[in-house]
Amino acid sequence: MVCLCFLWHMHQPFYKNLITGEYRLPWTRLHALKDYYGMVRILEEFPDMRQTFNLVPSMMVQVDEYARGVAADPFLQCALKPAEELSEADVAFLLNNSFHANPERLIYRYPRYGELHDAWQASHADAGRARRFFGPRALRDLQVLSQVAWFDEEFLTGDPGVRALVEKGRDFTSEDQALAGRKQREIMGLVLPAYRRLAAAGQIEISTTPYYHPILPLLCDSDIAGVSRPGATLPSRFRHPEDARRQLEMARDFISQDLGAAPAGLWPSEGSVSDEAFTLAAECGFRWAATDNGVLGRTLGRVAGVEETYRPYQWSQNGRALHVIFRDHFLSDLIGFVYSKMGAAEAAADFLDRIRHNCHSILASGRDALVPIILDGENAWEHFEQNGRPFLRELYGRISRDPEMTSCTVSEALVRIPSQPLDHIFPGSWINANFDVWIGAEEDNQAWEHLHNARKAYEAAAAAAAPGPAVPPESLALAYEEILIAEGSDWCWWYGPEHNTFQRADFDRLYRDHLANVYRALGLSPPEELSRPILKSAVQTIYRQPSGLVRAVIDGEVSSYFEWLGAGLYRTDERSGSMHGGRFLVRELRFGSDGERLYLRFDFTGQDLAGTEIRLHVQDALARFRFAQGAVRVVEAAASGIECQYRNVLEIAMPLDGLGAGSGAPVRFQLSLWQDGLPMDAIPPYGWLAISTSPGDWEA
Repeated sequence: MVCLCFLWHMHQPFYKNLITGEYRLPWTRLHALKDYYGMVRILEEFPDMRQTFNLVPSMMVQVDEYARGVAADPFLQCALKPAEELSEADVAFLLNNSFHANPERLIYRYPRYGELHDAWQASHADAGRARRFFGPRALRDLQVLSQVAWFDEEFLTGDPGVRALVEKGRDFTSEDQALAGRKQREIMGLVLPAYRRLAAAGQIEISTTPYYHPILPLLCDSDIAGVSRPGATLPSRFRHPEDARRQLEMARDFISQDLGAAPAGLWPSEGSVSDEAFTLAAECGFRWAATDNGVLGRTLGRVAGVEETYRPYQWSQNGRALHVIFRDHFLSDLIGFVYSKMGAAEAAADFLDRIRHNCHSILASGRDALVPIILDGENAWEHFEQNGRPFLRELYGRISRDPEMTSCTVSEALVRIPSQPLDHIFPGSWINANFDVWIGAEEDNQAWEHLHNARKAYEAAAAAAAPGPAVPPESLALAYEEILIAEGSDWCWWYGPEHNTFQRADFDRLYRDHLANVYRALGLSPPEELSRPILKSAVQTIYRQPSGLVRAVIDGEVSSYFEWLGAGLYRTDERSGSMHGGRFLVRELRFGSDGERLYLRFDFTGQDLAGTEIRLHVQDALARFRFAQGAVRVVEAAASGIECQYRNVLEIAMPLDGLGAGSGAPVRFQLSLWQDGLPMDAIPPYGWLAISTSPGDWEA
């Protein structure tokens, strides 16, 4: 039997400033409106599906505050304020924070929201310029739609009030605005009860993560990063296993009290593990933990195949023991990054076919196969049609009908399938089996130095060694709470070269605010260094229109600096966002025209392109190109006369008259790259690139 173990990890950073009480970012609320509720609620349609949900306590505490109406969220307050009463500062805040959603799936799903987005883009995201378009009527429509777009599908179609808002579409009233606010609190109030209900029924198992989502091995000893990355440049040694233990104990207490039973399972933050972290987890009462099969490979000293991955293990050292499962990295990432680009039935069929293929030899040997699918339960779905609900229904339905498959919680699988012994675990995370995302880069190390200094200040105050009167116990408790928050992994997720977001500066400031609050709680002045950003620079996508004619020689080489001098440029920021693991094959694309042909030049990232297919849509025509044996060939021509060559770069020339675009007419195009029948990259991620083919435009 194939035992599918889905573990959905539900997590957001702690956005609340404990001293001011204000929520600095709205993401816990927005994801709760659709993902935290909808992901567990959909299981009630499939009573045979059993899954594990990993809930991070610091996120659920925020959900509870929203449900009780006590969360001070300036983003929500601005969305609910009468449009006529918005100050210019309010308008700028609203405009700058209302379009941070997937354009294709969330924004353009609502025509009026799409119109407002277009107007914002036309203003070059400048609130002053946009003010000419955004009067009270447009602002109120934006206030309502920027909230409704995040509602779960159940409410968009099944709640009469919300459905009426969707059907109305525009010209909202203050009553509509108030309704959107009331419905948000109503949905927030359904989240925790939904988990309690399904956990009590036995359909789900609830596991957890250390309370504020820290990287446990680095709290125990930050120098362990040098084991997984020898020679790494590391900050001053941070060694506080007592903090790691406290984060684990707080998490168990929260789940026990708020969700009805002590958790057996632990998803250590970012799948980060070490022998010391496992020892603490076992001592705190956890019976199983999960991480990535990349860690399993480094533990075994070889690449972990499906035979090794599709079974449980039992780690034991010095009288402590813990069951461990290792996620199928490839299959989990297909859900997170690839299947959103495919149809629901096509994606579900591909996923299960791959599982059947992987499990064939295991089942033939007479043993059951445990298939651990572990991934983020929230961030992927805004990239799917209807928040991923068609895909999940298709997937769950097929699993429920398959007599050779069953879904089970992790604890159920551990009873069913014997565990193999492990005498140690390699220290690493689910990302490359190391800790590079959180430590070692200049920004990361500076963040750790700030944390180290704040922790020392707290220790001195707690030992009554600081000058001046003793710090009151409640102030010491507040300072320690801020230390625990600052130990969370999310701050260093955005430091360093790996990830990017338009809100990196907000995360930077919030991290430094938490550390400053440590000193404030202790009656000390925060160090001046906390007033300065840790961030050094930001990398962004570059999109530039052509500035002149392009007449390239199609030879796969940059034979002359001048042949692409007037070309347009699209260069992608290769850093991931809130989810890690997307693949980028194209480093930059240059494009242009001589009025008769469209020219494209691809510079690749250096990954193996064998078997890769480029699907290029120009106007309504499709051309397909496939790489094989270091060359490229046309496998489907949109028009006659296409030229292409690949050596150091890929160059393509296409005649405009065969593409339905005459000389001088604007041309729009988009492309996607596929490997093994799966979409891996797209330019642009959403929508089209467009250029003029009129030489007169460039001359002007």
